Amino acid sequence: MIRDNIGFVFSGQGSQKIGMLANLAKTSSVVQETFSEASDVLSYDMWHLVQQGSQEELNLTEKTQPVLLTASVAIWRVWNATEGVPMPRLMAGHSLGEYSALVAAGVIAFSDAVKLVELRGRFMQQAVPKGAGGMAAVIGLDGDTISSACRDAALDEVVAPVNFNAPDQVVIAGTAAAVNRAVSLCKDAGAKKVLHLPVSAPFHTDLMRPAAEQLKSHIAAATFSEPNIPVVQNVHASIETQVEKIKALLVEQIYRPVQWVNCVKFMSTQGIAALIECGPGKVLCGLNRRIDKSIPTYSIEESDLIKKAAQALA
Repeated sequence: MIRDNIGFVFSGQGSQKIGMLANLAKTSSVVQETFSEASDVLSYDMWHLVQQGSQEELNLTEKTQPVLLTASVAIWRVWNATEGVPMPRLMAGHSLGEYSALVAAGVIAFSDAVKLVELRGRFMQQAVPKGAGGMAAVIGLDGDTISSACRDAALDEVVAPVNFNAPDQVVIAGTAAAVNRAVSLCKDAGAKKVLHLPVSAPFHTDLMRPAAEQLKSHIAAATFSEPNIPVVQNVHASIETQVEKIKALLVEQIYRPVQWVNCVKFMSTQGIAALIECGPGKVLCGLNRRIDKSIPTYSIEESDLIKKAAQALA
């Protein structure tokens, strides 16, 4: 049965928008309760930011990361409170979303994760001066061609593939000049489209190693437990159950590429027949469709979508 073989995937950075989860909050008090819990940890009104703040403030990495974690955990809690819905057999999260998956799996307490991702966002932003780095999504080229373009463009700077999002979509990141050179080479190689991303730091590159070093002690000090539900890790697209290995991978994840294509393929090899995107938006629905059309992905950011997903997986 499909309902016995579902996976949950948790959204990463870029899915945030003012007004998100407003409709779900009207039908479930769990949403605002979850945001209140996070607000108490960080000492500012997170729900007010999400509903009435500015997009500019919401896009600040140290705000974006705890907001998206909280939104995903809120949706996860609403799903759990819904009668008759199936529980996942495997989980994964895209970059930041890995923390959401680990909370859902019982590895990290929600309050601890909120503080960790705020620090993660702050350290990542501080690692490279604003404007000194860049990221771009390359569409229509394979990973090997993009990797080669990055090697040729790097010279004495940093640029590399950082998010393997789909077979024909790879995000590159690095110093601004090197990214621009790589973009030109990718266009010359036949890329269908290249989009410069509105982000404030070159995530998942060696430039993030200082951030990883800063976060390492905070992760080491946090209480982790073995997962109740296995989580597929971004770094190597496989499962870890040992606490110390999970901690080490979270540190490594900051400067290593997100192997999302391989994560979805791994879930497929494990018999996962349907995926549920747990977070605001439908970014992963689109990516997953391009990775494996045989595995449907359902969004559950609103109550009617939760009902549709539950019916489809009955």
